[in-house]
Amino acid sequence: MNQNRIRNFSIIAHVDHGKSTLADRLLERTGTIPERLMRDQVLDRMDLERERGITIKMQPVRMAYHSAGPERSEGREFVLNLIDTPGHIDFSYEVSRALHAVEGVLLLVDSTQGVQAQTLTTLAAAVAQKCVIIPVVSKVDAPAARTDEVKAELAKLVHMSPDDVLAVSGKTGQGVDALLEAIVNRIPPPSRKAALAAEEPRGLIFDFSYSTHRGIAVYLRVFDGTFKKGQPLAFHAAEKDFIALETGVFTPGETPADSLSAGEIGYIVTGIKEPGIVAVGDTIGLAKGILGPLPGYERPRPVVWASVYPESQDDLPLLRKALERLRLSDSSLSFEEESSGVLGRGFRCGFLGLLHLEIVTERLRREFGLSLIVTIPTISYVVTKMNGARETVYTPAKFPEHGDIEKIEEPWTKVIIITPPEFVSALIQMLYDHEAQTLHTETYQDGRVEMRIEMPLRELMRGFFDKLKSISSGYASLSYEILPEREADVVRLDVLVAEEAVPAFVRVVARRRVEEEAEKMVEKLHAILPKQLFVTKIQARSLGRIIASRTLSAMRKDVTGYLYGGDVSRKNKLLDKQKRGKKKLLERGRGKVNIPEEVFMKMVHSSTE
Repeated sequence: MNQNRIRNFSIIAHVDHGKSTLADRLLERTGTIPERLMRDQVLDRMDLERERGITIKMQPVRMAYHSAGPERSEGREFVLNLIDTPGHIDFSYEVSRALHAVEGVLLLVDSTQGVQAQTLTTLAAAVAQKCVIIPVVSKVDAPAARTDEVKAELAKLVHMSPDDVLAVSGKTGQGVDALLEAIVNRIPPPSRKAALAAEEPRGLIFDFSYSTHRGIAVYLRVFDGTFKKGQPLAFHAAEKDFIALETGVFTPGETPADSLSAGEIGYIVTGIKEPGIVAVGDTIGLAKGILGPLPGYERPRPVVWASVYPESQDDLPLLRKALERLRLSDSSLSFEEESSGVLGRGFRCGFLGLLHLEIVTERLRREFGLSLIVTIPTISYVVTKMNGARETVYTPAKFPEHGDIEKIEEPWTKVIIITPPEFVSALIQMLYDHEAQTLHTETYQDGRVEMRIEMPLRELMRGFFDKLKSISSGYASLSYEILPEREADVVRLDVLVAEEAVPAFVRVVARRRVEEEAEKMVEKLHAILPKQLFVTKIQARSLGRIIASRTLSAMRKDVTGYLYGGDVSRKNKLLDKQKRGKKKLLERGRGKVNIPEEVFMKMVHSSTE
């Protein structure tokens, strides 16, 4: 195929700025999908995506477009390859690889909302990949549209004239024809590097899918040579060879094609059915080729950890199979088996962020019919012990005791918040409560305030986003990126029931909040734990001492209920016997408390509030 007729691009935007709706109009105007098959959010295949209005899984599509320019008589027919990417920061690495596979992006901003926090983050990612930026203002047909004002705001952001900012409506199709012409005229064709004497095929994997019958199909951008069915190929990072069972393009369904040449975007069916081999960012090439891998590959690193248990231990094999199945199409998911004295056996899973955790657990429930218990999400800490040994701790239960720690390091985040001015004072107080450091503040023309801050990831996970939406009535937007570890002032907090530590309740909290958290956990457990046959102590321990304590009175069995009269000494005799029995029970070591599952679940929910 003539590379000069190819345009590879992506759409980047903040959540709910009309990205999927605009993609629908592009597919409609180019005739890619017949009108009778057209539906809303056609590129969002998962029910979860359609319900929540967000893109979770990348979806490429190939469109044929006949330009209406002056050279139409010369047959100006173009192939437009669109990669619809997720907008959430949890998937930033996957988005960066997708942006590496295209030459241009449409930067979409809602005319009713203006520039949002995620707009700045996605723009920075596109600039880092040296993509051509086409600024676009969407939803211009809305009654509350501030088209000219947002155009000026967006033009200043991308250092262009407001005349270069396009105005479109994904709902009515207004401006879509001009947008298609801008894609053809502003975005350059794929660059052709100097060919080798015997040019080899080489491509970048930006996503993949799994099929029970065909195995894994990799989605790739071809940078060199031509891929064909039957070729012996290999993954560079995984060092795994395979035979190409099929090559094809997206229309938007998978359509077989004879070959994929340099500059094109398509798929290759590998037949591989093993998890953990294929990864986003890996390079695919000839099995015994001489070309090296394309730059920029990284293994996704989990930043959030949570334990997932089946409500019934009979479902453990099904949960294991479900996680293995999900990992075939999501290489960023990691898990290992663990055991809890309270909940039995389950899996400790690593996720890219809180949204990734939510998506995976929801898919486990919907696609595999599992009833799950998910513990409090935590982060990993790098602990340096007194003997100089360093270890990474992924679960609070394995956090070293006080006195054995020389230094603790935790990941930090760089956060961008954009909020209306009337909420700034409440936001500043919330930032103080969450140990945030304000780096920069800027006021936009419409009065909104942009704040750039840094804060521990631990505090960001402590309900920060929900609190931000609450104090701003939903008007504030947030975006974040992970920073390297910094020294942390945190301690381990244990909860003891009948003087026995409960591993499921262990938490890692800031030293300055340890007493507050201890009191809250002890009070909560005291309120919901069923009474026992003996007096039960509920304590919180940290820094080598008990810092909060409550006593749960014993369940009183009425041993004198059958008495109907006589001397009071008969009643006292029975009560004394009951007292001696309870004392003997504790002396024999039978004072262990079995905590019901519903108590554990209530404690988990209270810890995330």
